[in-house]
Amino acid sequence: MEEYDEKVHVAVGKSVKKAMALLQWSFTQFRNKQIHLLHVYQPSTMIPTLLGKLPASKASPEVVSAFRIEEREQTKRLLEKYLSICRSAKVKASSVIGEADEIQKGIVALVIKHNSRKLVIGAIPENCMKVNMNSSTANYVAKNAPPFCEIWFIYKGKHIWTREASETPPSLSSCAQPETTTAESLSCRSFQYGMNDLFHSECLQSDSTSTRTTVCTGIEFWVQSEIIETEATFSSKSSSCGSHCSPQNSAGRYLSTHSEVEEETVNSQLVGAKREADEETDEAFTELLKCKRLEVKAIEAINKVKLLESAHLHEVKLRKEVENVLRATVQEQQKFLDEKERIAIELQRTMRSIALLDSCAQETNHRRNEAADELSLIQASISTLWHEKQQIRRQRMEALRCLERWKSRGQVGAAHCNGVIGFAEGLPQLAEFTLSDLQNATCNFSESFKFREGGYGSIYKGEMLGRTVAVRKLHPHNMQGPAGFHQEVQVLGSIQHPHLLTLLGVCSEAWSFVYEYLPNGSVHDYIFRKSSVSPLTWKTRARWIAEIATALGFLHSSKPETIIHGDLKLETVLLDSALSCKICEFGFSRLVKEESLYLPSFRFSSTEPNGSFTHTDPEFQRTGVLTPKSDIYSFGFIILQLLTGRASVGLAGEVRKAVFCGNLFSILDSSAGEWHPVVAKRLVELGLQCCRPNSRDRPELTPTLVRELKQLHVSEERPVPSFFLCPILQEIMYDPQVAADGFTYEGEAICEWLQNRHQTSPMTNLKLSHLHLTPNHTLRLAIQGWLCKS
Repeated sequence: MEEYDEKVHVAVGKSVKKAMALLQWSFTQFRNKQIHLLHVYQPSTMIPTLLGKLPASKASPEVVSAFRIEEREQTKRLLEKYLSICRSAKVKASSVIGEADEIQKGIVALVIKHNSRKLVIGAIPENCMKVNMNSSTANYVAKNAPPFCEIWFIYKGKHIWTREASETPPSLSSCAQPETTTAESLSCRSFQYGMNDLFHSECLQSDSTSTRTTVCTGIEFWVQSEIIETEATFSSKSSSCGSHCSPQNSAGRYLSTHSEVEEETVNSQLVGAKREADEETDEAFTELLKCKRLEVKAIEAINKVKLLESAHLHEVKLRKEVENVLRATVQEQQKFLDEKERIAIELQRTMRSIALLDSCAQETNHRRNEAADELSLIQASISTLWHEKQQIRRQRMEALRCLERWKSRGQVGAAHCNGVIGFAEGLPQLAEFTLSDLQNATCNFSESFKFREGGYGSIYKGEMLGRTVAVRKLHPHNMQGPAGFHQEVQVLGSIQHPHLLTLLGVCSEAWSFVYEYLPNGSVHDYIFRKSSVSPLTWKTRARWIAEIATALGFLHSSKPETIIHGDLKLETVLLDSALSCKICEFGFSRLVKEESLYLPSFRFSSTEPNGSFTHTDPEFQRTGVLTPKSDIYSFGFIILQLLTGRASVGLAGEVRKAVFCGNLFSILDSSAGEWHPVVAKRLVELGLQCCRPNSRDRPELTPTLVRELKQLHVSEERPVPSFFLCPILQEIMYDPQVAADGFTYEGEAICEWLQNRHQTSPMTNLKLSHLHLTPNHTLRLAIQGWLCKS
């Protein structure tokens, strides 16, 4: 039993699977020897980077160093796997790692460094015991390893050749030494045929299984017979190819007797003849292998030719299809080009037609403008003639009446005449109509001509004086006799305003008034889409509020007696052809002297309006006192209705709730477009102030307030001073408040900022010294003055 005095080095590579057979052979062959696993680490020439694999010389030193460390760690893990396999086989083993650019040189260097006497390495056989030239590692080690190192070459767990230790390195090109003995030659040849059969059986993959089995079996059988016969003749104990008998021992046996030498000579000749036969057999077998390989290659070539022919046919088919598609595409493109040319010609014709139509349209517009100018002149002439006709008619009527009285009394009483028609002298601009005139104009007050029934009477549409008029026929029970009628005539005839309905004439016989006719109806009809064609914008609504305020302020400022409308609502605000507001029915209230407005004796009994009062003033209902603030209360409801487009019932409460919750714009009428924030907030504030229950809390329609309302719908077109804008909202401030940082903000915006637990300034981001806000009255007045500036 050998001891562990000699070390056996086993060269292993990167593949554990391929090295398993080599290790198994080594464990079996060197059962009691210490195994040293020899591995050469070859640094990779390509380094993986983010840009792909780069040569080591091109990559950065840090990346190369990190990659080398990872490679060495992998090498250590690989050797640990090999050692684990050895431990599982209960073999004492250790590992040796070297580093070299070429593996074969690294193995030789490790053999020299560790003075290795025994080395096991893998190889690939070709013929006999030659090592395949493609296996450069085994070939290089066999040629350059130190002479004192004995090397075993293993292929797939089978020993194929041993390079014995000597002073001169053996050559890998020869099968065996020329001076070998007969037994050694036979053993070598037996090993040669066995390995040739193993190698050829793996190479002839295209041969049939039966043929390969017959050939291999025949060769092995012949070699074994020859070995048995030789052993019987010479009675010698020859070892196998793995024992490698030395030539010095064989030569000693040859010189024992002279007869043995002669027999040995004959035997050598016989062995030489058999060797020649074996060589010829090997050559024939090699030729057979070449033929088989050529046959396989020919079959592959034929298959490739068939594939190429099939591919060629497929390519021809595809080419024809592509040509057909290309031809169809060219035809389609040609159609598109023809269509494009046709469309271009049609477009040119259309452009010429458009140019001609533009020219005609310009000419038509020019003629229309000329016709409009002429029409304006004609209308002005008609108006002048109509006024002259009315003047002549009044003079003729006065003359006829005077003539009749002179005939009946025989004298002319100028004073008496003035007493009969005194109100006509006070109102020379009003025309006086007879009952027959109104009957002719309204078809005797036909129901088909009636278009409205009011609290004061019925309104009829009629044709007289060359124009369409509106005839209001009062109910006698609504008037307090001739005195009340004359009072209404005085009120209506004494005022003229562009936003008040114009009175054209009166008829005392029929208790009727003749007004100008406005075809667009009332604001109520327009705002609730009864006669509206297009949506009303917020600017139009703001303009209507300003016009109503102008007319209402004119009535309240009349001297010496204040005129109170008493029945202001959307139904009593009419629209002319230019969509401008005109208030009607304002004369059917009472004239109130300014000093009697606040007297306790001034009650409903003496000042009760004769019409319906929709938006009733709470104080009027409680006290019966009708004041200008009653009209202000109704004006507030008109503002809220124009803003929201909703009915008046409960409207003030809804708007207050929306403002309190911060949802003002959710209640505004969306059909008016996007409301300007400043305009909407100001109008809502004014509307809610006007609708307050206590009259002392309601504002007065001062000239300043009227000017402010006039400028609201055009304020956004003027450049806004930067210090009027809130730094947070970038909008005109409605309630400016000064914070601790010295900046002025919109009250609602800065309160929301502080309520969100912000303790820093929105402008400087510094902590606020306190959270109190101070109203900026100066800036507020400046903003209001800017908005009111005309």
